[in-house]
Amino acid sequence: MGTPTEAELKQALKHAIEMREQGKDPDFVAKSLLNHHYRLKIMEKVIDTTKLYLRSGQSSTEHAKMVRALEQYDRIDHESADYSSFGLD
Repeated sequence: MGTPTEAELKQALKHAIEMREQGKDPDFVAKSLLNHHYRLKIMEKVIDTTKLYLRSGQSSTEHAKMVRALEQYDRIDHESADYSSFGLD
């Protein structure tokens, strides 16, 4: 299975949002796609901040950014997804 192109992903997310808004997601495919995409974006931020922390000689500033990114990821289950975070503007 190949990775979707940026255009394919954007189209899939757009349709997933429409499915959720119209209440036409009987098998929760759209909900699952949106949730996993949201989690992936935050996890990518965790990875980026961790790499920066390690490259920076483990500075306290970069450590704080890494901890905030991890805390944001940990909060995912306690908040609802905001469709504006999917970058479909």
